[in-house]
Amino acid sequence: MLDYLIVGSGLAGISFAETALQHQKNILIIDNQSQNASLIAGGLYNPVILKRFSEVWQAEQQLAVLDSFYQKLESKLQIKVDYKIPILRKFFSIEEQNNWFAASDNKMLAPFLSLDLVTTKYHGINSPFNYGQVLQTGYVDTKLLLNAYKKYLLDHNLLLEETFDYHSIQFFDDGVQYKNTKAKQIIFAEGFGLHANPFFNYLPLDGTKGELFIIKAPNLNLEVIINTSVFILPLGNDLFKVGATYNWQDKTSDPSEEGRTELLARIYEILDCEFEIIAHFAGVRPTVRDRKPLVGTHPQFSRLHILNGLGTRGVMLGPSMAIALFELIEHQKPLDKVIDIKRYENKI
Repeated sequence: MLDYLIVGSGLAGISFAETALQHQKNILIIDNQSQNASLIAGGLYNPVILKRFSEVWQAEQQLAVLDSFYQKLESKLQIKVDYKIPILRKFFSIEEQNNWFAASDNKMLAPFLSLDLVTTKYHGINSPFNYGQVLQTGYVDTKLLLNAYKKYLLDHNLLLEETFDYHSIQFFDDGVQYKNTKAKQIIFAEGFGLHANPFFNYLPLDGTKGELFIIKAPNLNLEVIINTSVFILPLGNDLFKVGATYNWQDKTSDPSEEGRTELLARIYEILDCEFEIIAHFAGVRPTVRDRKPLVGTHPQFSRLHILNGLGTRGVMLGPSMAIALFELIEHQKPLDKVIDIKRYENKI
């Protein structure tokens, strides 16, 4: 009998899978690759919500777990995916500078906001008001990570590439059976695919479509991540990832002309050098209105669990939330109330 049957192999799914494997548990993942949000994600981790100058919930703890988690994965898969790179906030006015320094006086934000203005002039970006540097930042190459982890799973017969049939679950006292597979627990980590899940689709997962570019800009001299109305992330070889848009209405994964126009307008606000669009991607992020993940156990079916709603911070939230869910199931350690799906039990 398996310890865990996991549905979904995005950042949430592989975070839980790896957590379980590190504790010598037997797993199997089922995924039909219908959700691509994790594959195309920017992959940034940043402990500050710069739009509102507020701290990411449990940022210190998440960063500590993140470091250990991705180091172990890099060693296991023999790849480099975690890049410690500064994120610079471009200021457009003296007022924005003042807001930055005011925020840095907040004891919760002080560890993450540098008090020193960055005055470096990057060719291709006009920055008369300079930059503020966010500390303890970087990005994870999610595409490389997920593809490498998929290969690992396939090599070890731990992945079934098929569409999960929710109606094929049978419940027993000692676990569940899915077709010919018996497991003690099922973890649902389907991202926006949650809407097809009859056990958990009462939860208010309201996906936001995000669109990104890969651009080529030979004259853009940049070795840091720039964050303004979009982020600009250097990939090497004059290539940069630029994103992202937020569309609450369109739930498709198809790049749109609307998204292209919006991204271009934002890029032109920042760059004053020539660039070429190499690729245009889109995906639907699994987001929740209260901006907190969906983690926990089904109120009626104690063998069914969920790890979802990681939104735009999947690389940062995934490892911590996976550990929290694992500790709940294995050791009955209660979840933090802000992430526990019990907060939505009245929605059933």
